[in-house]
Amino acid sequence: MKNLNYIRSVCALSLSAALVLPALAQEKDAKKSESSGGAPGPEMMAAMMEMAKVGENHKLLEQSAGNWSCIVKFWMSPDAPPTESTGSVVRRPMMGGRYFVSDHTGKMQMPGPDGKMTDFEFKGMAIEGYDNAKKKFVSSWVDNMGTGIMMSEGDYDAAAKAFTFRAEYEAMPGMKMKIREVITIADKNHQTMEWYEDRGGKEVKTMEIKYTRK
Repeated sequence: MKNLNYIRSVCALSLSAALVLPALAQEKDAKKSESSGGAPGPEMMAAMMEMAKVGENHKLLEQSAGNWSCIVKFWMSPDAPPTESTGSVVRRPMMGGRYFVSDHTGKMQMPGPDGKMTDFEFKGMAIEGYDNAKKKFVSSWVDNMGTGIMMSEGDYDAAAKAFTFRAEYEAMPGMKMKIREVITIADKNHQTMEWYEDRGGKEVKTMEIKYTRK
């Protein structure tokens, strides 16, 4: 019986320590923060400044800055011939080269309310960057064909000179679509974007854009 009481006492002390010690540590950290005016310490500030630096990955995005003309191919169905249209893109750096914003304009044929094809003026905008914390290229996209914001993350293959972004977009309620976007840098004046959609578990190419620097 004495052994049982002893074991219970030890367990109770261990549990108390597990509950109290973290609280004491948090209180100690809070007092340190109060003594420094609530500001992060030197080590934290140094780490934050390091994360905010513009690096080689941002320079990879910089090569796409400028004015571009583009030829767009769009497949409504994989077994049907694509429709073609033209457009233009203006891409510029912002916030010291940490991000790049691009404005996309063009005209294309789209089905109207009566089902007949009609001219449609397309407008879109992207913000691209490299997240030093995530170690990923990041992108957001909006256009006048929806009201959502598509967020994507990607990587760069130096051997292929290509960025690959992946995203999941919900164009209609409950209808989420996985997307893969590949941007290949042919040279400083030519790029190609290929757009793939997951349709019923099968990846299908639905768009291709060829960019030429103006």
